[in-house]
Amino acid sequence: MQSVADGESEYGIVPIENSIEGPVGITLDSLAHKFDLKIYNEIIIPINQNLIVNPGATMSDIEDVYSHSQAIAQCQEFIQKNKIQPHYAVSTANAAKNIVGDKTKAAIGNSKAAELYNLEILKANIQDTDNNETKFVVLSKEDHEPTGADKTSIIFSIYEDKPGGLYNILGIFQKNDINLTKIESRPSKKGLGKYLFFVDFEGHRNDAVIENIIKEIDKNTYFLKILGSYPEF
Repeated sequence: MQSVADGESEYGIVPIENSIEGPVGITLDSLAHKFDLKIYNEIIIPINQNLIVNPGATMSDIEDVYSHSQAIAQCQEFIQKNKIQPHYAVSTANAAKNIVGDKTKAAIGNSKAAELYNLEILKANIQDTDNNETKFVVLSKEDHEPTGADKTSIIFSIYEDKPGGLYNILGIFQKNDINLTKIESRPSKKGLGKYLFFVDFEGHRNDAVIENIIKEIDKNTYFLKILGSYPEF
């Protein structure tokens, strides 16, 4: 994200939601609070997690396993069954890099990470469920031009926590016959009971009806940020 914001990269790809563990909080929080970037596209990739070890290591050698928090969470059953101590890393690639040379340590990640650092896959497909998929978003400084089959993502917060506050905002979509495809909340970091709402809905923000919806929401919310419009997957 920082690379795109600084102009070093035209695009960046980050995970935003996993089919097992749900939303990736650090991505949502970064889009809300830290970076003024737009979602240009989205990609859904099947995720196969593997136990990565140093050449020659066996299961009896492994005492600790390292990976990103999402990967650790996706492999809880395997970790508990084998009585391995989990540790969080900033990424699966970083975890693989940091175990090089120590046969008591393993990493969880994909086959590319193992190949990159001359490591081996000791156990393949160790994720808890087989239908493990992650949605990634492609970020840029500008969002995608209209294609005719688009969706838009926004973040907003309501003025105060009161009955009907969120309902009134969502009603704006209903009265304009616009389909919501996702809604979820995150702490706003402004205090207990204060939330940001992330909403995806059909249509491009340059469409006349969507422009009017966004204007109406802006008038009735404390905070509104457009995360971008991009082709529907």
